[in-house]
Amino acid sequence: MIAALYVETGGCYFGLPDVDPWDEPRDARQYTGPHPVVAHPPCQRWGKLWAGQPLFIKRTGIRKIKGDDGGCFKAALEAVRKWGGILEHPAQSHAWAHFGLNRPPREGGWIAADFHGGWTCCVEQGRYGHYARKPTWLYAVGCELPELDWGIGEPRLDPAIIERMGLARAKRLGEVGGRGGGTDSSPRIGTPPAFRDLLLTIARTAHGSASRSEAA
Repeated sequence: MIAALYVETGGCYFGLPDVDPWDEPRDARQYTGPHPVVAHPPCQRWGKLWAGQPLFIKRTGIRKIKGDDGGCFKAALEAVRKWGGILEHPAQSHAWAHFGLNRPPREGGWIAADFHGGWTCCVEQGRYGHYARKPTWLYAVGCELPELDWGIGEPRLDPAIIERMGLARAKRLGEVGGRGGGTDSSPRIGTPPAFRDLLLTIARTAHGSASRSEAA
């Protein structure tokens, strides 16, 4: 059994055999084991726009607080370290520096992340079915670490956005920003099935609470 933490209600982790999905109503911060985990803690307060959307800030004068995620990332990190498994966050996440994790190389490859038996790498979700490259940082403890589809791909700007708004605007929006947003960010933050399966496969090589001492 794998516990999938911080996942979308009714999303791609629901309905799978041997997967216990923890969505927002269940509150994954309350997870107490005993199964290895795949963790997707919320990233909004750790990313490039951690303070909020520029137009919202300009209109209201309100800026969010960096890292103010209600303790979700901290709890996810502790769960991976205690029970084994893997955590994912967008590349360049400020959470890595905040929690003392080493930054992985953009071109790929696993490196030691910390002194807790953790390993980290950067991989593009676009190589596993996402419409954009979407470079992603992984953090794993107590797992077998496979070779992934490493590398830095070519930019994937949406041709429809370029045609409608021009190349300069499309570049400002970025690859991920061209779809979704507003009340529906699913296209941007959704996990492609192939990438989900990869994370589950890695987590299944962990050995629960024993993984922490073995990795150390």
